[in-house]
Parts: sequence; C-alpha cells; structure tokens
Amino acid sequence: MPEGYCVKCKAKKEIIDAVEETMKNGRKAIKGKCPTCGTVMFKILGGKATATVAPTEPAASPVTKPSSTR
Repeated sequence: MPEGYCVKCKAKKEIIDAVEETMKNGRKAIKGKCPTCGTVMFKILGGKATATVAPTEPAASPVTKPSSTR
C-alpha cells in the first residue's frame, strides 16, 4: 500500500482506496483517503508518465550545403 502524509492528522499513514492518476503536467500521482479521518490524501510520484508513441519512418540523413570557397 502506498504511504502518504495526512494534513489533518499530521502524520504519515497508508492511503486507502488508492488510485493512480496522471496530472495535467504529465506526472503520475496517487489519490486516496486517510484510514483514520477520511480526508483525501494526494501523493505525487517521481518522473513523468510515459506516452505511447507510434513508430515513425526513419529520419532522412541531414542535407549539408557545400562550403563555398572564395
């Protein structure tokens, strides 16, 4: 079970009914309830969520301009 800090109880407790969510900025978080007082607890997890990307065509080799000699 994930553990978080309850602001109301002012103590670290296990989060019950935990659900993993993705925030607007792409980071993962866990949201649930405090087992003692029932207050909503929210814990931000490290790292950003990985998006599934469809494979694309291989990139063409870069075109270089010949250097001009004067």
